[in-house]
Amino acid sequence: MVYDDGVSVFESVRPRLFGIAYRMLGSAAEAEDIVQDAWLRWQGTDRSAVIDPPAFLATATMRLAITFAQSARSRHETYIGPWLPEPVDTSGDPRLGAERAEALEFAVLLLLEKLSPTERAAYVLREAFDYSYDQIAHTIRSTEANARQLVARARKHISDGRRRAVDSREQQRLLKAFIVASQKGDLPALEKLFASDVVSYADGGGAVHVARLPVSGRERVVNYFASVGAFMGGGVSIEWIETNGQASALVLRNGAVTALATVEASPEGIFRVLLVMRPSKLAAISRSADANRRSESGSQAPAP
Repeated sequence: MVYDDGVSVFESVRPRLFGIAYRMLGSAAEAEDIVQDAWLRWQGTDRSAVIDPPAFLATATMRLAITFAQSARSRHETYIGPWLPEPVDTSGDPRLGAERAEALEFAVLLLLEKLSPTERAAYVLREAFDYSYDQIAHTIRSTEANARQLVARARKHISDGRRRAVDSREQQRLLKAFIVASQKGDLPALEKLFASDVVSYADGGGAVHVARLPVSGRERVVNYFASVGAFMGGGVSIEWIETNGQASALVLRNGAVTALATVEASPEGIFRVLLVMRPSKLAAISRSADANRRSESGSQAPAP
């Protein structure tokens, strides 16, 4: 079969391309840039000579993402304050094209950030998209044996870094309890929710005034949220959404999204609080929330 319709072929695989790039970079904006670069490369390709366009485009996207990740790594090292992934709406965002949900959770994206770009690529292709080792080797320009080693090292890194988590329903319950207790400045309630080694990360990227170092330990984190919880207090509304496959809370003031909060929890309690507050990282999720509101409003409107 000859593929001569560059647009239709590209659009058919765009969700997968975005899913690959996002998992590699932890940024929806940067992933969109990578997909656009892949489109430009596709436009300049003799498409009649391409036997498998989806495979060609996925390979091009991953190679672009590897190159981009090498420069992004140095930028993250000089980032102001903790770097957190840009949240994406996984309740109904088809762009992720996730055959599997692997490598979407904040916890895994943060662990992937510590790997080399090629280790990250091998893990993403194997665990999220079920590529064979031969396909991985071709994509990263290596040998099959090396591809196996890269995946094995990445798996061990992810396994060693993950904690036994509660189920999604319990995570959602703990998140809601945390938001309520923070809004009230209820220290005893917060203390009951946190594990002894809880750590709070706030990503403001230097654009908003937040703690520039992680806050560690139950007592310090309780006091921190008792003192700053006001940003979720009066005049603030909360919207519950799903980002990166887990329950999250959008914090809105005067209708504008000012933060996204989520938590990770084990049977011992919440061990990690993640606050995304950099405006540029909230732009896409804010647009998604606006679209969801309009959709819900339209579905509830009375018939004419």
